[in-house]
Order: sequence, then C-alpha cells, then structure tokens
Amino acid sequence: QYLPGIAAGDATATVAFVEPSGRWDASGIEMVAHQQGDGFILNGTKTFVIDGHTADLLIVAARRDGSQGVEGVHLFVLPANTPGIEPRLLPTMDQTRKQAQIILRDVRVPAAALIGNQGDGWPILSQTLDLAAVALSAEQLGGAQRCLDMSVDYAKQRVQFGRPIGSFQAIKHKCADMLLRVESARSASYYAGWAASVQNPELPALASLAKAYCSDAYFHCAAETLQIHG
Repeated sequence: QYLPGIAAGDATATVAFVEPSGRWDASGIEMVAHQQGDGFILNGTKTFVIDGHTADLLIVAARRDGSQGVEGVHLFVLPANTPGIEPRLLPTMDQTRKQAQIILRDVRVPAAALIGNQGDGWPILSQTLDLAAVALSAEQLGGAQRCLDMSVDYAKQRVQFGRPIGSFQAIKHKCADMLLRVESARSASYYAGWAASVQNPELPALASLAKAYCSDAYFHCAAETLQIHG
C-alpha cells in the first residue's frame, strides 16, 4: 500500500520509536497500545524522529498492555495528519538532518494499520535498525573520505615559507593518520554491508561495530581537516 509512493518519492516515511528515556532497546518502548474494539488507542511521546515534522507517514512503535522487553511490541503505520498527532521540531546542531518530537493524544488506530502480527514488531524494528546502522556507517565513511581528499588537495596548494604545507612532516603525519582511519573504516563498513547482504547472524554486532568505528573516524578526519585548512 505504501511502498510504491515511498519508492517514487511521492511520500516520505519515518520511524518513531525512541521515547524521552532515550533508550534504543526494546525495553525503552513504553507507549501502550490500548485495544479498543478492533483498533487501538495510543498516548505518549516519541522523540528524535528523523524528519518527523514533514513526513507523510509515521511508523510508531508501541506495546501491548502488560508486556515487557522484546515481547508484545506493535508497529503501526499512521498518516501524519491523523487526529491527535502533534509534531514539534527539535533544535539540533546538524541543521541538515531535522529531528522532531511526536506527541500522540488519544490517537485512534485501526487494526489495518498494524504491520505484521500483534506483538511481533521488535524483530522487524531491530533488523531495520541494524540495516540503518550499516547505511549510516557508509555515509560516515564517505564523509571521512571527502575530508581526506580535501585536506590532501589543500596541502598541495597552500604555500608557507616558500613550499607547499604538504611537504612539512606535521601535515604529512595528519594526512597519513587520516588515511589509516578512512581505510580501516572502509573495511568495517564493507564487512557490515556484506553481513547484511547475506543475512549473517552476526549482523547486529557488526552493524554496531561499523557505525561506532566509522563515527569516530569521521569525527577525527573532520577535526584534522579543520586544522590542515588553518
């Protein structure tokens, strides 16, 4: 029902599962889906929702009343204009990646909005988060590579004391260290990507490892790029 529009770019969708506790595991999902007739009623708050203020569709995670942990998690697809849904744009440091808080007040959800079966939402959400982590590691790798390329180009062009600054040992060391970080990040991201493509059972660990390492590598390369550019 929804994928053709998303694939064509006619509709945008986002996932709303993190709550004010900030936890990213199944136990952090505390919003309760109260069953009412054939449908459900949702109340609560989701935060750090990527593009939550502009998305056309929200995939909301809630749990069956009385359930705990990975058991009883439901996923619902809701149009963003559903009565009772209030998005609020959050202030973020990175203005290129908007985040929002989503408040749900007595939101009525039809049974048809349920993804999969009742209570089976966490395995779906968990796998999606693993794949997203792999994709994010690749994005971070690309950013780190771009930082390295810009730094090397600038070091060849910028002249100080009558010679390119790339000829100085301190700059050489910075560029060499950046190259090491980038290539190590590439290996981590590629390996996680391979694990995703073959559905390797170690994907959760490899995805987290790749995202964490590529994040550190990107941060380091960005900082060094600023230093090399003066």
